[in-house]
Amino acid sequence: MPVAGSNAGFRKQSRPGPASAGLPEPVPTPLTPLEGGDPNFMTSLARGLAVIQAFSQTKRQQTISQISSKTGFSRAAVRRCLYTLSKLGFAGSEDNRHFHLRPRILTLGHSYISSMPLAVAAQPVLEHVSHVLHESCSIATLDGPEIVYIARANVTRIMSIDLGVGSRLPAFCTSMGRILLADLPPEKLEELLASIEFTRYTERTVASAEKLRQILRMVQRNGYSFIDQELEHGLRSLAVPIRNPTGKVVAALNVGAHAQRISLQDLLMRFLPHLKSAAQELCMFLK
Repeated sequence: MPVAGSNAGFRKQSRPGPASAGLPEPVPTPLTPLEGGDPNFMTSLARGLAVIQAFSQTKRQQTISQISSKTGFSRAAVRRCLYTLSKLGFAGSEDNRHFHLRPRILTLGHSYISSMPLAVAAQPVLEHVSHVLHESCSIATLDGPEIVYIARANVTRIMSIDLGVGSRLPAFCTSMGRILLADLPPEKLEELLASIEFTRYTERTVASAEKLRQILRMVQRNGYSFIDQELEHGLRSLAVPIRNPTGKVVAALNVGAHAQRISLQDLLMRFLPHLKSAAQELCMFLK
């Protein structure tokens, strides 16, 4: 049986990073000259959103100087953003120096999740598949060069980072990412590939656009994608597409497992039929 799988990184370095290199954290997108000169572009809103994105799981509390350094905004601009966010209940500080996000920030993401029929309906389906396979399952969509988790049923933690709804990973080195990339129009795919700088996360990581193109063509033919210890040592993952009524891939469904416990043959022979069945069921909610 032909298989499709491999790995690619997210940012290229002049010298390849070590196999133990950590996974990238999302970085706020800086304002571009075009946006800065657009009379319809709200610079203050963009700055506020960038300040929100500066916080992460590993940087839950940050100072104005730290956020200024991360976003490229002046400390005065960051201070005004944090003041406004605090007044609205989205941020807070116990000592007026270290700031953190408050629970109300969840309403922003919840508005998106609750408006997606797939995300709302997916949880019981994911939990059933996870129960049958005894492994964690997820659904993600594509957002530029990254995938964003919109639903997850977590059985065991198999990665060094804790994944949940809203988590982001590089699309090029994930099974779900390759499912979504394989369905892109050729011109859109080439545009993305041209902007990606590859980094090796393990010695198995694919670090060239040409190799990735070959893998994506195989993904298209097979209708599934897997990675074998390419994003992180010990992680194997298998994904299938979730299509809307017109046949367009709108999301991907995957299962992840420890390499020592689950072989590639297990993924393809035992797990793949369950994933395909679940993906077909989820397609019903997109009609």
